[in-house]
Amino acid sequence: MDMSSLLLATGGHQIEAAETLIEVGRFIVILFAARALAELMVRFRLPAILGELVAGVLIGVSGLHLILAPELGGQLNALAEGTIAALSHVGPDQVQEIYDHGFTNLQAVAKIGLLALLFLTGLESELDELMAVGGQAITVALTGVVLPFALGTFGLQFLFGVPLLPAIFAGAAMTATSIGITASVLGELKFLRTREGQTVIGAAVLDDILGIVILAVVVALAGGEGFSLGPILKLVAAAAVFVVVALFLSRTAAPPFDWLLDRLKAPGEVVVAAFLVMSLACFAAQAFGLEAALGAFAGGLILSGSRHRHAIEEAVKPLVALFATVFFVLIGSGMDLSVLNPFDAANHEGLVMAGFLLAAAVVSKVAAGWSYLSSGPTNRLAVGLGMMPRGEVGLIFLGLGTQTGVLGPSLEAAILLMVMGTTFLAPVLLRLVLANGAEGAEATV
Repeated sequence: MDMSSLLLATGGHQIEAAETLIEVGRFIVILFAARALAELMVRFRLPAILGELVAGVLIGVSGLHLILAPELGGQLNALAEGTIAALSHVGPDQVQEIYDHGFTNLQAVAKIGLLALLFLTGLESELDELMAVGGQAITVALTGVVLPFALGTFGLQFLFGVPLLPAIFAGAAMTATSIGITASVLGELKFLRTREGQTVIGAAVLDDILGIVILAVVVALAGGEGFSLGPILKLVAAAAVFVVVALFLSRTAAPPFDWLLDRLKAPGEVVVAAFLVMSLACFAAQAFGLEAALGAFAGGLILSGSRHRHAIEEAVKPLVALFATVFFVLIGSGMDLSVLNPFDAANHEGLVMAGFLLAAAVVSKVAAGWSYLSSGPTNRLAVGLGMMPRGEVGLIFLGLGTQTGVLGPSLEAAILLMVMGTTFLAPVLLRLVLANGAEGAEATV
């Protein structure tokens, strides 16, 4: 039954009441669960996004069935369904139908969170720091992209018989490095301003750029471009040109943007102007045949040279905190962890796959720490561990892979465990490796 038929069968006021209760109720559940688990993680000195992921798992298809995408075909939590039915005076079956019909609104909010997060990532990219450590950062970044991508893609193909496109998605997810998590830990241990720390940050910036270019190409391929060489080269060239133009504009477009922003007087001018640039960049990326995610990142890069950069960051961060939370919770809510039940023999291959991805993800990034030349003593293990956490960037890959429908439940869960495992291990291992040598490590580059 479509919504118009439902409106005819039931009073419009009751339907409107049910819609409002469902939409508001979803935000209450998501934000309460996410913040509660995030607070718990932070108290254990772990990244907050782990809490948001776990919250999604707890309230989603693997848990309480409070947040449930229609395509999963599951039944809503009976208590929640009955409560909304009683309050809005509609039948339980109608509640399920209204819930399914309005789920696209929640997904739209999550998409805003994804784009805002990528915009902020581009905005915070320190291009000058990348240039300061030049060759070392470039070598670490290239190794940290090529090695995990190759291990993930070909390992899944030859060891587990995974088809090429899902294997490429998994390999692409393994290329990510969460600059936010690494920078937070290195800063806390007073290691950020060392040459190793700057190498990690510079490499992570380049990692983000390369990884999101890969993502744009892979998502386009999943959309039906196929694997013939011509379309792939065209997409790679378009993505490369797009990023080069964004880097050029980051040096040239900031002054006119600042001039305009200085003359705007209405409240909210900073965040509105920033989101307008982000939206234009997303529009341009889609027009190029690329993913809007690359456009959002490019929009941040373009404004990274603005005099108002810090004001833009402060304006955008609350929006990211709100909307990106929805994005991460939705990822967790769609993960069917029953496919990793070790007592079910049918799941054993998926568990081995998850173990392989986690091991390959750790080894490949740590190996990147040994890929550069240095004239003096250097803590290569710290560099490799600093590149390890996939964090929010890895989840963006997973989320887009899930949306395209090319990842099966076992591979989705395996990638999620890889992202969570590296995000959990990296801060712990970095503290162990750097804690003894933290004193006096704040030597500037």
